[in-house]
Amino acid sequence: MSLSKREYEDYKAAVEKMVYKYVTRDRSSIVSAITHAVDSGCDKRKVEDKLMGYVDKSLAYKLAEKAFIVLEDIGAKVKSSSSRKRTHKDENDREKDSKRARVKEEKEPPPENKQPPPPPTTAPNNTVSPGQIQAQQIKDIMAKAQAVIEERKKAMANLHPVESKPATNGAAVPLINQASPAALAGVGSSDVSSRIAELQARIQAQLGNVSAIGIGSALAAGVGGAGGAPPPAKPQGEQSKPTPLILDAEGRTVDMSGKEVHLTQRIPTLKANIRAKKREEFKQQLQEKPVEDTVESTFFDNRVSIRPSMKAKRMFKFHDQGRFIQLAQRERAKARLEKLQNEISQVAKKTGISSAAKLAQLEQRDIKSTTDGCPDVEWWDVVILKGNRYPEENEPIAINEDYITRLIEHPLEMKCPSDPSKPVTLQVFLTKQERKKLRRMNRREAWKEKQEKIRLGLEPPPEPKVRMANLMRVLGTEAVLDPTKMEKHVREQMAKRLKAHQDANAARKLTPDQRRDKKIRKLKEDTTTGVHVSVYKVTDFSNGSHKFKVETNAKQLFLTGTVVLFKDINVVVVEGGPKQQKKYKKLMMERIKWAEESRSKDAELESKCQLIWEGSVPERSFGEMQFKACPTESFARDHFKKHGVEQYWDLAYGKKILEEADEGV
Repeated sequence: MSLSKREYEDYKAAVEKMVYKYVTRDRSSIVSAITHAVDSGCDKRKVEDKLMGYVDKSLAYKLAEKAFIVLEDIGAKVKSSSSRKRTHKDENDREKDSKRARVKEEKEPPPENKQPPPPPTTAPNNTVSPGQIQAQQIKDIMAKAQAVIEERKKAMANLHPVESKPATNGAAVPLINQASPAALAGVGSSDVSSRIAELQARIQAQLGNVSAIGIGSALAAGVGGAGGAPPPAKPQGEQSKPTPLILDAEGRTVDMSGKEVHLTQRIPTLKANIRAKKREEFKQQLQEKPVEDTVESTFFDNRVSIRPSMKAKRMFKFHDQGRFIQLAQRERAKARLEKLQNEISQVAKKTGISSAAKLAQLEQRDIKSTTDGCPDVEWWDVVILKGNRYPEENEPIAINEDYITRLIEHPLEMKCPSDPSKPVTLQVFLTKQERKKLRRMNRREAWKEKQEKIRLGLEPPPEPKVRMANLMRVLGTEAVLDPTKMEKHVREQMAKRLKAHQDANAARKLTPDQRRDKKIRKLKEDTTTGVHVSVYKVTDFSNGSHKFKVETNAKQLFLTGTVVLFKDINVVVVEGGPKQQKKYKKLMMERIKWAEESRSKDAELESKCQLIWEGSVPERSFGEMQFKACPTESFARDHFKKHGVEQYWDLAYGKKILEEADEGV
């Protein structure tokens, strides 16, 4: 079969949703294979065979079943090849059967005293459309109705004229004249009207509302004509009007007596209308998203985002008008400001104003730091001076002479904090000849002691030390009688001595942990009595290998400190012992080639390293070596101030200002 364009799109969307539910990979290929196979008219077996190239057999069978279920839901149907082939034999048989039925009905005489057979009852929801009744059947029903009318006319020939009045339901109800009550009793007009209503209901059930209206009007005309007086003619507007619809307060359809009337529901019978209706229902089902009761679920986790079944379409995100113009204006203003600042700094450097202002700022900081911690009177002058303050320039010194006597106060001697807690003993170093002589004397003493033990029988005498060189001299005749045996004995003795030597070396050898501890012990130094500090200033750290060497060597030597990066003033502070500082100083001043390995883009900048200050402090101020990038000068000083050593930064920054002032001059 070939689906229409609209059906094909609906079917493809439904198949795509179904495939995304059961398959995780090759989804687009599977959707294309299913839609192409179904559109080509393949059955389930062929669709399953095509899907087995993408998924396993069970899943292919399941997808084929679901694909044809979706096809039925949207209203399309797959026509097999066998259903398309219609033989001429079946058509001929049908024509013959219809002809036989017509001939049989024509041969039967019209019933005179018999009512027409009741039409097949249909449910309210299963109404028969007028198109389903053949024309011949309609003619037969009309002929039977005319015969019944003629029979009633003959029976009512002797009666008085009857007036007809249109009923409320649209059918003609005969009304007999009031002057002939005997005729009313003899004929039984109520029986006639009931039969006419019954006949009208049967015909209406077969022909529908349209045919029933025509037949009802004909029957009403016949009854009226039997009395000799035709019914009053209705205007043209009233004939075309439908039966009035009566609704109650609740909106239900009721009759004249107030009973509820169930109207017949019209259901489309054409295939095209049925498919259109099913297509609309299927679209509504796709649009309606099922509401998942995730709140009541036991295993619902609101932190996990629920992935939608259909991929959301990407929408366009438009920027506001003038947004990029504002950004460009900001960048231009920033560039102009930087250019202006550079020009001002260049002029200030030439005049020397900037360096003088910076030095004055540093001096104010130093004065403030010294005055904050300086007392008004020192503790040793409080007893002697009067007024607990120092005199002014021209003011005489007021001394309290009562506290001055002939006695001399000797203050207690205090231990220097840098002195070691244990006494230091100098190690004695011997010359090479002295070490040889001492070793020889010790070995001789050990040999004499061993000989004494052998004489006393405390130890067995050692075996003769036989080698391949002195084999014949030591063993003599035994070596001549059986040289192979003696050689074997000598070699076993040599192997035994070698093994004893190797075992002694292995016993003295240090384990990996011991070697590591020994190395750390040699590198680490005791800093309880004081910590040695060195401050370096590096102009350029553009080469990454320089940063790596500075940081790695500090960690390997167990040094602490920090590296502050700020433009061309990079301050390196290291803390440790004297030996560690000696090795690190060699690294910074000699091993690293700052100028040769520089990667700075500024050609005028000279890469170099300077030792600004080195000395000792009571304790460490920093932890493990780390780099700190500072955007401004105040930020860098605050970093040192936080550790209580802001003087390191002032020293490096002041040196830089003086160098710039010298270059300007």
